[in-house]
Amino acid sequence: MAGRIPQNFIDDLLARVNIVDIVDGRVKLKKTGKNYSGLCPFHQEKSPSFSVSPDKQFYYCFGCGAGGNAIGFLMEYDRLEFPQAVEEVAKLVGVDVPRDEQQEQRHSEYKAQYNILDETTSFYQEQLRTSSHRDQAVTYLKSRGLTGKIAQVFGIGYAPPGWDNLLKKIGTTPDNLLLLEKSGMLIRHEERDSLYDRFRERIIFPIRDMRGRTIAFGGRVLGDDKPKYLNSPETDTFHKSRELYGLYEARKLSQKLERIIIVEGYMDVISLAQFGITYAVATLGTATTAQHIERLFKTVPEIIFCFDGDSAGRKAAERALEATLPIIKDGFQARFLFLPEGDDPDTLIRRESREGFEKRLNEAPLLSEFFFRSLEEDIDMTSMDGQAKFSNAALPLIQQMQTSLLQQMMLDRICKVTGLTLDQINNTINLTQSIPSYSQHQEDKAPKPYRRIQQQAQTTPTKETASLCSHIISLLLHHPKLIEKIESSQSLASLNEHHIELLRLLIDYLKQTSSPSLGPLLIDWRDDATLNRHLLQLSEISHLDPVLSGDPNQLFDEVWTRLLSRQNEAELEKLQKKSLSTLTTEEKKRLRSLTSN
Repeated sequence: MAGRIPQNFIDDLLARVNIVDIVDGRVKLKKTGKNYSGLCPFHQEKSPSFSVSPDKQFYYCFGCGAGGNAIGFLMEYDRLEFPQAVEEVAKLVGVDVPRDEQQEQRHSEYKAQYNILDETTSFYQEQLRTSSHRDQAVTYLKSRGLTGKIAQVFGIGYAPPGWDNLLKKIGTTPDNLLLLEKSGMLIRHEERDSLYDRFRERIIFPIRDMRGRTIAFGGRVLGDDKPKYLNSPETDTFHKSRELYGLYEARKLSQKLERIIIVEGYMDVISLAQFGITYAVATLGTATTAQHIERLFKTVPEIIFCFDGDSAGRKAAERALEATLPIIKDGFQARFLFLPEGDDPDTLIRRESREGFEKRLNEAPLLSEFFFRSLEEDIDMTSMDGQAKFSNAALPLIQQMQTSLLQQMMLDRICKVTGLTLDQINNTINLTQSIPSYSQHQEDKAPKPYRRIQQQAQTTPTKETASLCSHIISLLLHHPKLIEKIESSQSLASLNEHHIELLRLLIDYLKQTSSPSLGPLLIDWRDDATLNRHLLQLSEISHLDPVLSGDPNQLFDEVWTRLLSRQNEAELEKLQKKSLSTLTTEEKKRLRSLTSN
């Protein structure tokens, strides 16, 4: 369905539906006071942090930050677009979604286009079973080691030789001809003003959307035609920069997706699935885009890019890295796997088995490791000139990242390598000069402007310096038992940081609770007038800064140590501003202690 749905209809729909009925049909809920709780369906957890409020008709998870109304839940859980989610809720309530005449027409057009593509899928699959030319296709699939079962899972078909097989079978009416042409399945010969099949003498791979509907096709040539692989053109239902081959099948084959591998082609995806690696996808003739990455990070916390080990593979990895840097945040990670020379995923998994392939996946360099390793290539890091060149290349790239612990640690790495503070590095760079992006740095192309990076260790509380406090708040929300590592909030008494008040309130609450958990916190803070105003802040921090992976104890120790060091710096600065003659004995003792560390 296309077009805008009236807001008053949506408001009325949400007022008439009970969110508990919708969620309870998909998540096992237990009544806890006024609300219902259960294990979050959007991330793995052992203790419930997912809460549904029938009073507010709202769900929220303190574990991963997921939250919203009944329509939002269906969008996330059933992977529906907004209009489809509204349709589902409307069906439960027993009302029709209002559409104007133009919306109704577009809805009908899209539905007809999906239907014709489904018919086309069935036609190609039938040809693989019955065509007189099928032996060539079957022989190729068998030579690639594919079974009939895996071919069926991915809906593989066959376009036999000939210019009008599909046209004659399905294009039997003027409407069908128009739909086939609009869907990219038929090509118009302008001089002859005639139509012919786009796919001929090719293995056919249906490309499906998140709902399992065919939206396009890819074809692998069996004869001498070029190109070797051919995709459907862009249409109303198919946008290459957003879609990924195999994502629907990965969700269908894997009970709980935890990672996604991005490989080069259809056969790589299918071969890996046959050997039990059911979580691979492929881009569709394009480089990995920011849209691809954002979409995958909504599905899984880890992406693994899989490339050939040659120069083309390295360049593709650099482009993928550049697309990932502005998107990745704490709790998510990306790895970069380079295959041995002469291997592709199919040959490698056949030789090393699933266990060997997964071992390579687990040992593949993380984003930060690949980032620094790539930039350090061909640079003498023992020389000052080399360190300056390295810093000039790295800083503009890191500043594109979201404020996060990962960004701060990467900045710390640069400071450690150079022996300089971030302010010193910034001050040595001409702020009007141009610094290249990642791929431009590698290829010496035209650069883009450098923006000064703000150091997080400032004494005034600003939005940019919120990361340390928000990281600790987020960790405590996700792992309340970490409160045992903190003696009291008094150690932060004189610290001037963004969200420091909220952190101290959270620490005090958790310290006073015998068995800290999130359920009571929601209830207690909601009913307390002083604390209630902070609930929205907690929700925002948990949502914007989820900690879903990595060792929470190690993460906490690192961030807490950093925050205490800021406390010491602030205390030292305060004491140094006083006249020595006015300092008390205790203050002098504290000053000596701080300056000796």
